[in-house]
Amino acid sequence: MKGRNRFSVLFAALVPVLLLVLLSGCGGSAVTPAPAEAAGGAEPVGPAESEEASAAGAKAGRQDGERFEEIIILEGMEEAVRYEHVRNDAIGFEMDYDYERFERRSEADRECFISRYDDPDEPENYLEVTFIPRDAETVAEAISAVLSLDYDIGRDDSFQLERAGRCIRIDASNAKGNGGTPDLLQMVYIVPAADGCRVATAHYSFESAEGFGRRFHYFMDSFTVIAGQGEKKLSEEQALAAIRRYCLVGNPELGSLAEAGEYPVYWEITSGDEQALVVLFRSYTGAQIRYTVDPRSGDTGVTEFVPGISAEETQTDEQLNAWDYAY
Repeated sequence: MKGRNRFSVLFAALVPVLLLVLLSGCGGSAVTPAPAEAAGGAEPVGPAESEEASAAGAKAGRQDGERFEEIIILEGMEEAVRYEHVRNDAIGFEMDYDYERFERRSEADRECFISRYDDPDEPENYLEVTFIPRDAETVAEAISAVLSLDYDIGRDDSFQLERAGRCIRIDASNAKGNGGTPDLLQMVYIVPAADGCRVATAHYSFESAEGFGRRFHYFMDSFTVIAGQGEKKLSEEQALAAIRRYCLVGNPELGSLAEAGEYPVYWEITSGDEQALVVLFRSYTGAQIRYTVDPRSGDTGVTEFVPGISAEETQTDEQLNAWDYAY
C-alpha cells in the first residue's frame, strides 16, 4: 500500500511496511454496501468535543459483523452513521467502523479498514490494526524512531480512548525539519495490555486529514482490547520488514542508497522454518550480515561475513528483538 510504505521505511517500501513496508497491502475479505458519500470536511475531534459527542460504542455482547446506527457529531451537527461491529479474537480487539464509507479487509495478523473512495490496492486513507507481543513503551520507542526519519512527531503518553482507556498516541503530521505538512499523514495508537499491545495506525492524505481524522477518532473511541487467542509468530514478510526497519533506524541513508542502485544494497529472506527465519542484509561495503530471527520470541542473532576479508562468518555482539520493529 502506498500509505504503508510511508510508515515503514519504507513498511515496503513500510508502510507499507510493515507497515512494509515492505510488504504487500492488506488482502482480503469482506466488502459491504457501496458508499453513500465521501468523508470529509470536519475538524479533528478535540478532548472537549469528544466528551460531548456520542461516539460509536463497542457495546458488550455485539457479534462480529453485527450492524447498527449511531449518531456522531461532525462540524457541530449530528450525523447518523451506519456501523458494523468487528470482533477479532486472534488479534484481540473489538471496534466499530463505518461500513458505508470503509471496506473491511482481514488478514491473519491484521485488520484493515480502507476508504471506499480509494484504490483498494493502493489506498491512502485507511486504518490498520495489529498485535505486537511486546510492552507498549518498547513498541512506542521503536515506532517513534522510524517515524522520526520523515516526521517531526508529537507523542502523548496519556491519551485517553473512550473505551480502551489510556494509550500512547504518536502524531506524524509534520514533515521533518519544519518542512511543512507532508502529503501523507499518520496517527498511531498503541494500546497496552497484559499480553503486549494493539497498534492501530490511521493513514490519511493531507487533503482528507480533517474528515478522515475525525472519523478514525470515532472508530478508536469504540476500540476495546479482548483476550487474544493462538500463538503469535513472525511471518517471513514481517521478519524481513522488521530487519529492514531496524537497519534504517540505525543508518537512515541506507534507504536512499538502496533506491539509487549505485551499490548493491538489499535485504532478503535466505531461509526460514518454524525455528528460525534468516534475513540477509547486503551492505554497500560488501559485508553480508545475517539476522537469525526466532519467529516466536523475536530474539535475533547477528553474524557478519565480508568476502575477501573475513575467513569465515563470525558472530557479532549486536542484539535486538525483531518484534520491536514489526509494527
